[in-house]
Amino acid sequence: MKRRIAILGSTGSIGTQALDVISAHQHLFQVEVLTAHNNSQLLISQALKYKPNVVVIGNKDLYTEVMVALENEDIKVFAGHDAIAQVVEMETVDMVLTAMVGYSGLLPTIRAVKAQKPIALANKETLVVAGELIMGMAKEYNVPIIPVDSEHSAIFQCLVGENNPIEKIILTASGGPFRNLSPKQLAQVTRADALNHPNWCMGNKITIDSATLMNKGFEVIEAKWLFNLRPEQIDVVVHPQSIIHSMVQFEDGSIKAQMGLPDMKLPIQYALAFPKRLKSDFPRFSFLSYPNLTFEEPDTDRFPALDFAREAMVKGGNMPCILNASNEIAVEAFLNEKISFLKMADMVEACLGKQPFIAHPTYDDYLLTDKSTREFAYSLL
Repeated sequence: MKRRIAILGSTGSIGTQALDVISAHQHLFQVEVLTAHNNSQLLISQALKYKPNVVVIGNKDLYTEVMVALENEDIKVFAGHDAIAQVVEMETVDMVLTAMVGYSGLLPTIRAVKAQKPIALANKETLVVAGELIMGMAKEYNVPIIPVDSEHSAIFQCLVGENNPIEKIILTASGGPFRNLSPKQLAQVTRADALNHPNWCMGNKITIDSATLMNKGFEVIEAKWLFNLRPEQIDVVVHPQSIIHSMVQFEDGSIKAQMGLPDMKLPIQYALAFPKRLKSDFPRFSFLSYPNLTFEEPDTDRFPALDFAREAMVKGGNMPCILNASNEIAVEAFLNEKISFLKMADMVEACLGKQPFIAHPTYDDYLLTDKSTREFAYSLL
């Protein structure tokens, strides 16, 4: 029987690649739900090709356009963020791929967990903002959360079949496009420069986060929750070639690594098909093509976002929520050319220092923290 997939964020980088994976394995997977926020034209094209049961456009102003385009198809059309959170509960959904950007993925993930739908998690901000809440619910409802991020997928793959304690994990980072720039050069970085990642083709926000190393900071927090780790058990090493996707070190000193060419389709396919590995035509890695794999320590003086994330993780409570909200506004401002590359870190640091701390936040506390942090960040502009 085919596994019926709801793809939240089908028009983004992860969503479009997930559809490629499904196309290659149509005997195993079926598209049940597609959602997008603003990209109505691509959503319509995807719906006409994959014939899902339901599509949702987050921007209600685009509802009529999508509905009219699909009126001759046997496809239900809804609009709004509440609808995105509701469709994951459908009985016909077997798995939810959360590929939405940022904080918007939190509520749909909560609803999917409560509906006992297995989660293929590509929306790292969900665990950054509310990792304790989400993982507690996943345990309560006995719902598997399978990571799609290449680094966390690598750790997950290294741990399959292991019942031995982890000494530490080592997350790898490409270092981004500005790894070798001086602070003076970083001050001159443009939007176009920052969107030109050396190894990965991703959406705008995650590409900027990779350039500042905030993405790696988010992954440190995500790893803590996914693998039930203490902060001191999580290391980060810069690996510019992006061939080793991450590693696990066990108590005997042995290290397992998951390797491969930088291609998100592999971790997407692994998550959708788990526990099976499916045959693929993905390009194969050759050691002879990469005779030198190098490693270095991240420079948190030039890229302080990684330290911000570690500090937020150690303090806990609503601090990671503040981190995420302030970063989303900072990245948005940079992409709109309202602030410089280096000013993003200044904005995040200011928000972390000014927003009230809540040690044991409820879901409502997360909502209020997110709202107040965004308002304060906008005031800084």
